[in-house]
Amino acid sequence: MAKKNDSTKLGPREREILDIVFRLDEASVNDVLEQMAEPPAYDSVRTMLRLLERKGFVTHRQDGTKYVYRATQSRSLASKTALSHLMATFFGNSVADTMAAAFDLKSDVLKDEELTKLQDLINKARKEGR
Repeated sequence: MAKKNDSTKLGPREREILDIVFRLDEASVNDVLEQMAEPPAYDSVRTMLRLLERKGFVTHRQDGTKYVYRATQSRSLASKTALSHLMATFFGNSVADTMAAAFDLKSDVLKDEELTKLQDLINKARKEGR
């Protein structure tokens, strides 16, 4: 039985593999190997995909003799879960502190479209009383 998804419990290689599966929508072991910057052995990737499946992050279907893996939740939901954990762990659940840190990381100037989008989100949150 698959466990509840908790991306905070993934190792760096597992995160890399899951990111590749998200990016490709579906991926075989060979697809993952082709996308990795420094790929380990085939058997290592296959084992990590099986672990990700046991942890509930991916599922598979059989295509001929190979397994094709797909994420069990949308990238959007997974990113919200990860961001929520990040905010709780490092920023005391403060959206303002999280955004301030994001702005500090951004080395280039924000584009007008990005600033407008942020302002629209702030206005929407005010309207909804959040």
